[in-house]
Amino acid sequence: MTDLFGQDAPEPSLTGAATDAPLADRLRPATLAEVVGQEHLTGPEGAIGRMVAAGRLSSMILWGPPGTGKTSIARLLADAVGMRFAAISAVFSGVADLKKAFAEAEKFAGAGRKTLLFVDEIHRFNRAQQDGFLPFVERGVVTLVGATTENPSFALNAALLSRAQVLVLNRLDEGALAALLAKAEGLEGPLPLTPEARTALIAQADGDGRFVLGQAETLYAAGLSEPLDPQALGAFLQRRVAVYDKDRDGHYNLISALHKAVRGSDPQAALYYLARMLTAGEEPLFLARRLVRMAVEDIGLADPHALPQCMAAMEAYRFLGSPEGELALVQACLYLATAPKSNAVYLAQKAAWKSAKETGSLMPPMNIVNPATGLMESLGYGKGYTYDHDTSDGFSGDDYWPEEMEPQTFYSPVERGFEREVRKRLDYWAKLRNERQG
Repeated sequence: MTDLFGQDAPEPSLTGAATDAPLADRLRPATLAEVVGQEHLTGPEGAIGRMVAAGRLSSMILWGPPGTGKTSIARLLADAVGMRFAAISAVFSGVADLKKAFAEAEKFAGAGRKTLLFVDEIHRFNRAQQDGFLPFVERGVVTLVGATTENPSFALNAALLSRAQVLVLNRLDEGALAALLAKAEGLEGPLPLTPEARTALIAQADGDGRFVLGQAETLYAAGLSEPLDPQALGAFLQRRVAVYDKDRDGHYNLISALHKAVRGSDPQAALYYLARMLTAGEEPLFLARRLVRMAVEDIGLADPHALPQCMAAMEAYRFLGSPEGELALVQACLYLATAPKSNAVYLAQKAAWKSAKETGSLMPPMNIVNPATGLMESLGYGKGYTYDHDTSDGFSGDDYWPEEMEPQTFYSPVERGFEREVRKRLDYWAKLRNERQG
């Protein structure tokens, strides 16, 4: 048996639990309608609500943060449609456990009873183990309900995903967490908290229902005689550490948000996401490298100082270390977010690389190839080359493109920042070139 949010627990009925059981176990929902925060799935118009109304489940992957009710939903689904419920955890199970689960499901299927197989942390099974589910899902031996905190697109086989519907569970919002605390108080009495401390407790839970009920249970067990204010609550309880895996979704989602906030010239949001990553333990030099990339991709020559700023910040961090050096990363982040934006350099690179691959080995015009040997000079290498510094404008206007290729425009500066000046120069040289080439 599992509790409201997926922990191992005794096997009481759905209508109640032993009085000495953990608070989360005693507050387990008895129906899907009692699951808080996931009404977009469990409500009448939600995917799960529609399946239950039809009395027919399809295999599904429940994807969401910890403490959002994935395990409870799976068990209640089985009860709602009269299926046998079986559960395994990918953390503790291997091939032998899977074989046993499938064999038992086949035995029950032969007796006319279908099995809902709940697989917690399904992303922890390797590709071969995931493939092992396919024949049993296809034959209808089991209806698979997998739970994962990882992005299924990356963590699960395409073949398995094609046979299961991915349902996204929401991080529990303030209202859902408050509803859980209200249920706890209906069972145990008022929490020893001031209204402000209660709000702080909900904020500290960071969307995790299991965590907020665990904290409530700790408060009840302490037998406090006076309500705690926010400061006293912070001293009394451990704050939940933000969910952040440096090599998984949290990492990629936040660096994407940081990059887009910088590109969108919002220094406040950019600083927020930088802080989120640094306070969660992200490697500062990873962030320094990403800031360098932003400088050349999204600013470029609109502000030529952006790249040196980022390189200097990276060196400053290497010199100072944490936490002092992180201030240099903050400065670079704010510089980028407030700088004029241009992706002209980035687009120029892409266009030039494409053209280079398509045109192959075209020879430059002979007049601009250096005659390194006497033979090359006798063949006309370098003949007719105009040395630009010998001209009155320091500009010859010669044609530097291969004879078989029309001149191309890869770099087109924008009318922002320093690139406005660059455009003026290019326009001036284009005018001279047209005049001198006739």
